[in-house]
Amino acid sequence: MENWTEVPEFILLGLTNDHIQQHILFTVFLLLYQSCLLGNGAILVVTFVEPRLHSPMYFFLGHLSFLDICCSTVIVPKMLTGFITEQQTISFIGCLTQMHFFHFLGSSEGMLLGVMAFDRYVAICNPLRYIIIMNKWTCVTLAGAIWATGFFHALMHTVVTSQLWFCGPNLIQHFFCDIKPLLMLACSSTVLNLTLLNVVTSGIALTSFFLTLLSYLYIVTFLLFKSGSWQNRWKAFSTCACHLTVVALLYIPVIFNYILSSAAESAEREMSMTLLYSVFTPVLNPLIYTLRNQEVKSALRKILCRKAPSRGT
Repeated sequence: MENWTEVPEFILLGLTNDHIQQHILFTVFLLLYQSCLLGNGAILVVTFVEPRLHSPMYFFLGHLSFLDICCSTVIVPKMLTGFITEQQTISFIGCLTQMHFFHFLGSSEGMLLGVMAFDRYVAICNPLRYIIIMNKWTCVTLAGAIWATGFFHALMHTVVTSQLWFCGPNLIQHFFCDIKPLLMLACSSTVLNLTLLNVVTSGIALTSFFLTLLSYLYIVTFLLFKSGSWQNRWKAFSTCACHLTVVALLYIPVIFNYILSSAAESAEREMSMTLLYSVFTPVLNPLIYTLRNQEVKSALRKILCRKAPSRGT
């Protein structure tokens, strides 16, 4: 029975079966997806075009925006299709592909937030050594390590899941092919899959989470006892607050879904938590990083003002 699959496709049950709610949700999530593309796309453009933003902080911010765009694209278009079709089916290969890229991008984003927290720690607590520590080679190496670790972490789950035997039923209690709802349909043993999920995935998530909190703990302690004006301290606190908001929006639902959840937990609650970090967080990230960031806002105004005369001519 190994390496053999009787189920050729799965059916995603989605968020609701009510047709009126499906049409409403289609409009809502379409607007959210467009907002995600517009907001994160604007950050990508401005961090690439504006020379003043060619610094480690905005280098990693550009990676975060790219990850948000990709993560939403993996989930939302398929979910939108399900709202306007009677039955949302996905092939076995398509299901594994969606699962792979979701965990690839999600784990990469979690590690990236940890690196961004370390970047802020060096910038605030060791400003004189910041350029030396966070040089171009360091930033590129960290980014490459994040993408590579995320890819092989997801590949591990994809390969192990592909070896399972699915004999039916093929109804996935979710709006996309997440690993836990998929494992519930397996007819063969999932001990190895759950062990890897509990050990490797939880290890990556918790390590990144605690390193992020540790970095900000050092930052807050340093700011409370350092000499300097309260204006500069408040500016640093404001930046850290933005980053911690992003961390909370991502990590809290992830921890509840993959670490603290139980088998008896309802599918509706799990889907609600997943929506928070897979759909809403990518929309909120550009707002969180730009509303209080004068450099990004001035760079956006500069780009828009530069394009306005060219349209007039």
